[in-house]
Amino acid sequence: MTLFLVESNVNGISSKEQFSQLVEQVHGAEGVQVVEVQVAKDYSRAYFIVETTNEELTKLTLEKQQLQVSLVKEVRLIGQELENVKTNNEHVNYLVEWEIPAEITMDQYLERKKKNSVKYEEVPDVKFSRTYVCEDMTKCLCFYDAPDEAAVKRAREAVATPITSLTELAD
Repeated sequence: MTLFLVESNVNGISSKEQFSQLVEQVHGAEGVQVVEVQVAKDYSRAYFIVETTNEELTKLTLEKQQLQVSLVKEVRLIGQELENVKTNNEHVNYLVEWEIPAEITMDQYLERKKKNSVKYEEVPDVKFSRTYVCEDMTKCLCFYDAPDEAAVKRAREAVATPITSLTELAD
């Protein structure tokens, strides 16, 4: 099984209950195991991490739920074990997307991540959780638990990594 990031635009959903019902329908699809789902606080955008052997089936499954799929990419989980993520016990409330420069390889990214991760200690009110790096090295998604956007920005400055976009997530 391979991990995929599926980004989608959400239409007609305005509450946690409505979104939870939609996610339950995706969970029930054969051949697609949902690892985690995060949604923007305004319910406009959803980020699904799924385990599957069939990328196209995943896209079709989400589209059947009236989700407009904007991106499907194979990803690698960094910073946590997959089984820990599946238990869904950790709180995250911010998502940082970073478009990785073309000249950075996966090995360079991993080396940089390892070297810089200790610098998060400079911002103790922010807890880094995990990152999903697209295998094609186009972007990564980093999840944090933080009191506000400013704290997330301070954490990113501490590790000398830019922000392409910053999204507050729904509870």
